[in-house]
Amino acid sequence: MSFFAILIALLLEQTRPLAFDNPVHGALRSWARWVRRNLDAGEPAQGWLAWLLAAGMPAVLSALVYWGLWRFSTVLAFVWLVAVLYVTVGFRQFSHHFTDIRQALEAGDERGAREKLATWLRVDAASLPRAELLRQVIEQAVLAAHRHVFGVLTCFGVFWVLGLGPFGAIFYRMVEYLARNWRERPDGTPSTAMQKAAKQGWNVVDFVPARVTALGFAIVGNFEESVATWRGEAERFAPGNDGVLLAATSGALGVRLSQTVAADDADSSVEGGVFDGAARTEPQISHLASAVGLVWRSVVLWMLLLVLLTLARWQG
Repeated sequence: MSFFAILIALLLEQTRPLAFDNPVHGALRSWARWVRRNLDAGEPAQGWLAWLLAAGMPAVLSALVYWGLWRFSTVLAFVWLVAVLYVTVGFRQFSHHFTDIRQALEAGDERGAREKLATWLRVDAASLPRAELLRQVIEQAVLAAHRHVFGVLTCFGVFWVLGLGPFGAIFYRMVEYLARNWRERPDGTPSTAMQKAAKQGWNVVDFVPARVTALGFAIVGNFEESVATWRGEAERFAPGNDGVLLAATSGALGVRLSQTVAADDADSSVEGGVFDGAARTEPQISHLASAVGLVWRSVVLWMLLLVLLTLARWQG
């Protein structure tokens, strides 16, 4: 059931993508804001309680609805599963930013590409050099693909095996949203306790999904280079799980995705031998297409694995 639910959800999302201001996402954002306003007392224990409530309650409700529908009708339970995946998984929730920037670069409009990148990331990109612009686009596209697709599917699969239905899909997206949203604001909210809970909770929840995504990129890309970069240089790309993803992507594509790594390639090494960082090149427009290909090959890999697991379950 899970394979067909994911397949239908991805197809629906490609043909009828959700708008940013859709009522489902709006309701979840409102719920998170309500929890922050009413439970933020500044104490560590209350920060974790608020985080668990904000991320866990919608996920628990989705699982309860699934179980209730399953007892009544397997068809309705399947429809609910597809609906939950439809609102949590999808390339079209971010891919329009990447597509617009890529089209602008291919048309020679670097100024327009920088403006679109600034709109996407809400940063000042006017002075970015061309190589850094391309680097940022590739990095953000890969991270977004993980957070909107591969990470959700991994978390969904883990909790699905445990019998919790769509719990994992909503839980992962809520945890990721809280990590972005529960940051210090100009008015001093949320408290440090809530910020710490959201950040640490995201690091824990994303630990396994990030490495599953990185492994997928390594399998469908340059495996040896990807694993070597992942093992030896992850912390130099970005802290935590993002560093693992970017390191694996850099090796899989053979492209430099970090100024620090680019400057220090000659001295980089991994256990068991010296890593040849010279094999990676500066980002080019062609690498944008390579990144898209890497992501879609990973999707195919995911679906093939789900098919094999489904067939094995039927045979058993």
